[in-house]
This record gives sequence, structure tokens and C-alpha cells, in this order.
Amino acid sequence: MVAGLKIGFIGGGMMAGAIVAGLTKKQVLPAGQIYVSDHKERRCAELREQYGVQASVSADFIADMDVLVLAVKPQAAGAALAEIRAAVRPETLVVSIVAGLTLATLAEALPAQPLVRVMPNTPLAVGAGMSAWARGGRADDEQAALVQEIFSASGEAIEVKEALLDAVTGLSGSGPAYGFLVIDALADGGVAAGLPRAAAIRLAAQTMLGAASMVLATGEHPDVLRDQVTSPAGTTIAGVRVLEQQGLRGALIDAVIAATERSRELGKS
Repeated sequence: MVAGLKIGFIGGGMMAGAIVAGLTKKQVLPAGQIYVSDHKERRCAELREQYGVQASVSADFIADMDVLVLAVKPQAAGAALAEIRAAVRPETLVVSIVAGLTLATLAEALPAQPLVRVMPNTPLAVGAGMSAWARGGRADDEQAALVQEIFSASGEAIEVKEALLDAVTGLSGSGPAYGFLVIDALADGGVAAGLPRAAAIRLAAQTMLGAASMVLATGEHPDVLRDQVTSPAGTTIAGVRVLEQQGLRGALIDAVIAATERSRELGKS
């Protein structure tokens, strides 16, 4: 469905780059059909060199796009929407990945456009992303399927109600940072126990990847899988007991809630 379409990005930051990386590495779309506008020429040059896409400071491609992705920082969204409104065609699907920017706000600025709001995360760049999306009233089933194809090409994508996107932001949007912290902490533990740093990081990262893969592949509840490796009076239960005593579970729950609340605050500003 994506083949033959032109996709443009307003904003060429890390997340836009991750989406572009997924589209090009998986050959979902030829690089020549991807356009990026960023206010930094240096960043445009990086995108051109790394992915072969059309990248420039100018956004004069807007009128030619079939899909236009709004990928700017929240504080720059107003100016970007004004720029889009002046040039976009009514049939162009506008996809926003701006944290906190609601479909209602988008519709006020772009009343004639089909709209979809997406919360992706940065592992899209390595084909392991998680994206959740919600459609606006003008987006039809074909356009919804197009968004699903674009984002699932670089990982997993699910449709949710817009009211749940703040929670998605707090969990999967911010979640990679939590994962990096856990991996780093586990590696520190390995170093403290005598492992070389490089080996400890590799052991920790692959272990977390394997645990996540087992959850997705088996469909079992994480508690069931944990019990399978927690022998009575064994090493694992000794470690789990310490994690429970130190409040790891509660800290992660609170982190998701805090990030969710911050996303809601951004949506009100």
C-alpha cells in the first residue's frame, strides 16, 4: 500500500530519523520518495548521507506529499501547523508524532485534513519499535491501514483510543529509557561481581532482549515465565527478593505514571 506514495517529514530529529531508518532499511519505501525538512542544514546533510532521502531546510515539498508527518518539538508545533496549513492538499494524510498534541488541536489548525496521532518510540530505528496510534474523524480505513503499515514495518503497531495515548507515552514512548537504565544497572552489578564492562553490558542487554522475546513469543504472563526460572532456595529468588525489597516494581510503576501525567500536561499547554 505504501509503494508509490510520497511521505514528508516536518522536523528531522531523532524520532523522524528513526522512522526514516525503518522505512529505508526494510525497503518499505524508496529513499527518493521520502522528504524531510529540518531547520538545521547540518542535520539535513546527515539524513541525506545516511539514508539517501530528500532533506532540506525548505519545506516546499508539502503540496506534493501523500502523507505528511509532523515531527517537531511540542513548542514548535504551532508554527509548523501554520506552515502546513498554507500548503497542504486536502487529501493529504497528516500524521502527528508530537507528544501531547491532541487530535482536537490538530483539527482546529487543519480542519479539512484526515488526521492520525501516533506515539512511536526510538527502537523503530533498529526494527524493534512500538507505536500506538489513534485516528481522527476524517481518517478512513484505508488511511488507518496505511499508518499501520508504515509503523509496523519497523516493529509493532496497535490502534488505541486517543484517551490512552498519554499512558502509551508514559509506558512505551518513554520505556526505552527505563530499559537502558535497567541494562546499565545490571551491567554495573556484573562489573561489581567481577565481569569485564563490555561483557557485562552484552550479557545484560541480550538477557533483557531474550526475556522480552519470550513474553511476546509465548504469550505467557511475565509472572509465569519468572516462576519457571525461580527455583526454591535458588539464586534467582535471592535476587528477586532484593529487587522487591528495594522497590523496583513500585519505582517502574511510578515512572510510567509520572511520564503519563507529564504528557497530559503537555497536551494542556
